[in-house]
Amino acid sequence: MNWPAGTFDWNQARAFLATAEHGSLSAAARELGQTQPTIGRQVSALEDSLGVALFDRAGRGLILTDAGRELLTHVREMAEAAARIPLTASGQSQALRGKVSITASDVFSTHLLPSILADLARAAPDIEIEVISANDLRDLSRREADIAIRHVRPTEPQLTARLLGEGHGHFYASPDYLDRRGRPRSRAELAGHDFVGFADANRMVHTLAGLGISITLERLKYRSDSGLVLWEMVRAGMGLGLMSADIALDTPDVELVLPGDEAFDYPVWLVTHRELHSARRIRVVFDHLAEAITAHLKRTEGRLSGLG
Repeated sequence: MNWPAGTFDWNQARAFLATAEHGSLSAAARELGQTQPTIGRQVSALEDSLGVALFDRAGRGLILTDAGRELLTHVREMAEAAARIPLTASGQSQALRGKVSITASDVFSTHLLPSILADLARAAPDIEIEVISANDLRDLSRREADIAIRHVRPTEPQLTARLLGEGHGHFYASPDYLDRRGRPRSRAELAGHDFVGFADANRMVHTLAGLGISITLERLKYRSDSGLVLWEMVRAGMGLGLMSADIALDTPDVELVLPGDEAFDYPVWLVTHRELHSARRIRVVFDHLAEAITAHLKRTEGRLSGLG
């Protein structure tokens, strides 16, 4: 499909891309911060300029036509190229000032990042830090964050990552809960207990099954999409919950379930965009996080060894 010479309008292309990715004009309008009629006019103008229909209307939703699917591939490439422009500009900046955004889980953001960032603030007071507390994976390529702390290795070729070490998770419960329901002596006995978990119950049941722990959906009685809420429910005596050992070691009102059982290990990755990694302020924050988190993981290993 060839775009008519001299008629390219990026606003129309953005409206088309947002509508295609979100499935409706109203959702695209929310994404772009515009009104639905404005998005509709931009998409219609693009269809008129190309002389093709890009969407078929299906109830309240929109379905891409063959021409729309072909165009979507090209517009996505354009959007990715546009996103690289500020990335490249940021990567060339050597000033030790400006904003750096970091995304991590809500538990990590609350319990670990503040003390780490306080040390950074003393060393580099002109760097502004924004912490994006989120349990989903933010898109670094689209500048949803500059640096991410993740527990899965990134696969995108434009990202660079450093493995900092491993964290260790265990089941914990409040002493009150265990006094009432009994202390399990094996993983098999866990099946008779109530659990606190994340909102996607089926996924957690499947994950536990992969660890040799068989529970039914009925046992996963209390759920939240927040790790902080999950942990507070465990502390309140509502059931057993998985938590990283470093957090539990600093929580005196919980008890380790199945002492001596193997930990559930998980990797800790520090991730950024390759082009941003050359910016001095990004590099300083990245290196500070890498050093501090690595040291924290080693201290936790030592504390766990001392308990053994």
